[in-house]
Amino acid sequence: MIVGTIREIKNNENRVGLTPDGVKELVQNGHRVLVQETAGIQSGYSDHDYSDAGAELVRDPADVAAGGDVLVKVKEPLRKEYYILDLMKGKTIFTYFHLTGIEKSVTKRLIENEITAIAYETIEDENGKLPLLAPMSEIAGVASVQYAAEFLQKKHNGAGLTMGHITGADLAHTVIIGGGVAGEFAARTALGMGGYVTIFELRDERIDELRSLFDELFGPYISKNLEILKPGEPIYSEKIAKADVLIGAVLVAGARAPEVVTEDQIRSMKEGAVVVDISIDQGGCIWGSRPTDHEEPIYQINGKVFSCVCNIPGQYARQSTQALTNATLPYLLEMANNGVIETMADSYNKDGRF
Repeated sequence: MIVGTIREIKNNENRVGLTPDGVKELVQNGHRVLVQETAGIQSGYSDHDYSDAGAELVRDPADVAAGGDVLVKVKEPLRKEYYILDLMKGKTIFTYFHLTGIEKSVTKRLIENEITAIAYETIEDENGKLPLLAPMSEIAGVASVQYAAEFLQKKHNGAGLTMGHITGADLAHTVIIGGGVAGEFAARTALGMGGYVTIFELRDERIDELRSLFDELFGPYISKNLEILKPGEPIYSEKIAKADVLIGAVLVAGARAPEVVTEDQIRSMKEGAVVVDISIDQGGCIWGSRPTDHEEPIYQINGKVFSCVCNIPGQYARQSTQALTNATLPYLLEMANNGVIETMADSYNKDGRF
């Protein structure tokens, strides 16, 4: 099979779909790999790294699309890349699509060209978890707190707080909606910086899991700065109103994220509070959220600072690319070795999911 990857063009998207190590494994399994020149530069991989791994370097992304059977990307095709879809009629694209949160024209173009679109964020393992979304959720969770710490500064019209433990000063309070992977890693980071954290999570079994995890990670001294609650009223609205940082980390696999924070709750928050909506790729889970990018990451509503960057991991390209390829490569190898449709059918027959 011929596998290709191209340079991403989304604003400040620095990741690439394959590392040289991923290329090497594909080649060792008897497959050809086409890599657009400079595709991996922003992730720290040179063209020589790819050629040494056995890739064939190609200047024009159109030639990668036309010459390959499977295109491995990071982000969904943008309008400027629709010609790629036209060149891939009847072929396969393996990437994050987030079709519920983007323009419907992408879905229409995929259908018109009879493309097999396999979305990283919808692949489930035997336990119903999302193994190709998890590593990026980890990075997004960590980064959401780093972003919040930046935007709390007065120069961004934030509240003028750090997220650390400062002698004689109140702790910054971070409220995280959703206790999945992104929420967990946001909480780990905020706690590690020295703040006070509240996680709201619906699932009883996940609440128990998180409590055990944080006790093990931090011990009782730091864990006393953490509370994990179910989102019932009035405590839910009360905690949001007192938050210095609000992080939305709600995910419904393959569907648009539900709005779980209302306009009234946002307006009740303190002036200078920071709102980071990690769920924005799936449409956002907080009232007032709209997609932003790395060049203009924030805007304000009623004195609150919103940050809703769609591709947060793109700024942490080295780690993100390594973690992503490590997660996607086993699936890619199976498709390359056994055929895309055959692999999907076999996986579905085994456990009802791919």
